Amino acid sequence: MPSALLRYLVLPATVLLMLPVVLVLGAWWPWGEGSAQAWGLLRDMAATVLPDYSLTSLALCLLVALGVMAVGVPAAALVTLFEFRGRRTFTWALLLPLAMPAYVVAYGYTDFLQFSGPLQTAIRQLTGLQGRVFPEVRNVWGAAWVMTFALYPYVYLLARTALRERASHLMEAARLLGAPLLRRVREIALPLARPAVAAGVALALMETLADFGVSSYFGIQTFTAGIYKAWLAMDNRLAAAQLAALLLGVVLLLLMLERRAQARMRFVGRGERAGSQEARPVQLHGPAAAVAWVLCALPLLMGFVAPVIFMLRPLWVQDWELPWARFLSWSINSLSLGLGTAALAVGLAILLAFVQRRHPDGLTRSVVGLASLGYAVPGAVVVVGLLLPVGWLQTIWPQSSAGYWVTATVLGLVWAYLVRFSAVALQSVQSGYARIPLSLDESARMMGSSDARLLREVHWPLLKGPAAAAALLVFVDVMKELPATLVLRPFNSDTLAVVTYQLARDERLGEAALPALALVLVGLLPVMLLSRTLRDESQT
Repeated sequence: MPSALLRYLVLPATVLLMLPVVLVLGAWWPWGEGSAQAWGLLRDMAATVLPDYSLTSLALCLLVALGVMAVGVPAAALVTLFEFRGRRTFTWALLLPLAMPAYVVAYGYTDFLQFSGPLQTAIRQLTGLQGRVFPEVRNVWGAAWVMTFALYPYVYLLARTALRERASHLMEAARLLGAPLLRRVREIALPLARPAVAAGVALALMETLADFGVSSYFGIQTFTAGIYKAWLAMDNRLAAAQLAALLLGVVLLLLMLERRAQARMRFVGRGERAGSQEARPVQLHGPAAAVAWVLCALPLLMGFVAPVIFMLRPLWVQDWELPWARFLSWSINSLSLGLGTAALAVGLAILLAFVQRRHPDGLTRSVVGLASLGYAVPGAVVVVGLLLPVGWLQTIWPQSSAGYWVTATVLGLVWAYLVRFSAVALQSVQSGYARIPLSLDESARMMGSSDARLLREVHWPLLKGPAAAAALLVFVDVMKELPATLVLRPFNSDTLAVVTYQLARDERLGEAALPALALVLVGLLPVMLLSRTLRDESQT
């Protein structure tokens, strides 16, 4: 295929990925409604539901930001700057909560801590107390607890990387100059990790704002829950679109802050890596080592071990027959969507990355950059962006079959997945291309190789690893995706994520345990790959 034709394919691919976002932003000038009505509706929401959504979302974000910093930063500092028993295990094990969807963590804690749960029941039997022993877990504080232990690995991973690159070496230099340990940590290690911490917090907050499973199950009025309520319960697509536009604006602001922090982190991380004998971690003994062990074990226990045990308990103690036939159907639906979307996302990512490599001008970089923004867009926003024009089209053209193709087939759902997760594949493929020397392209062109042959015989053999990693990441994200799947899935084609949510919503937490644990097992796949990398690093 000629290079010029490939270049022209980038624009429609980007339009495909960005169209739902653009349509959501166009909610201020709604289709056929009139901008006056849009602003009037916004004023009505500002006087009713908008303050509640804003304050609840703000409170949740503040609590999560403080929580992920309080958990992730000490863990990163301990496994990077100090040596104690179990450090190498904690280095990779602290990433395990990434395998847990936040809504699965919420279901596990609720089942264990609720009034009829095993903990309160056992305490009442042992002490003779009546009524509730612990406060209700389904509130903003409970949601913040769940999100903190599900999302702290973002801060941990980025802070650990920043500290590993420079902090150990500089702290050793400060020690030789006579600085005490606490001062070295306070004045050298933490300032160096600040950009990485900011980037990790921004990522955690984007996930918090995009969450639907936890906020819906806990009954807290966040923006995402409000979008679904406006669309599904109130049947007001304009209100849903405007709430989605406000949420998208906040998420894009966080994305800008995250990328700025990432740029600062790359600047701070330049220079000699800490690999010399003088930069080894400080050995801890006695009580100090015990405190370090507890601070590292607590996040792992709260974010992974305890939720898994909570979900395993009903499978062990309850006397019911597991629905293996239905579970197989749910698994097949999830696997089919995951594998199909992963293949499409990787193909699209290779197209975009290849064209950017062949035509590295400003326009191509800008277009590809726009296509890579999708991962920051919450699933609720993507859903509104897809359904908004469908509703408008059905209104002015009732015979149109657009609604059927978007909501009654997998096309709309796969489109939403591509909008959200193509950026994941693109980042992995671009990292693979960064390791392929441009001299290979020049040699192939001198030998008269076409673009198709260059991609097939030169690039692809070197991109198989990054492409496989990209496919795995997209596959796992699709398996865990809840908001878009909940609304856009075809009739009678439930997935593991949807069934887990529906069973938990109906208070059938024991039955939700099996699909929830299946999601955890799938989520472990990329975490194991990342953990293997960290294990190799910790041994160097």
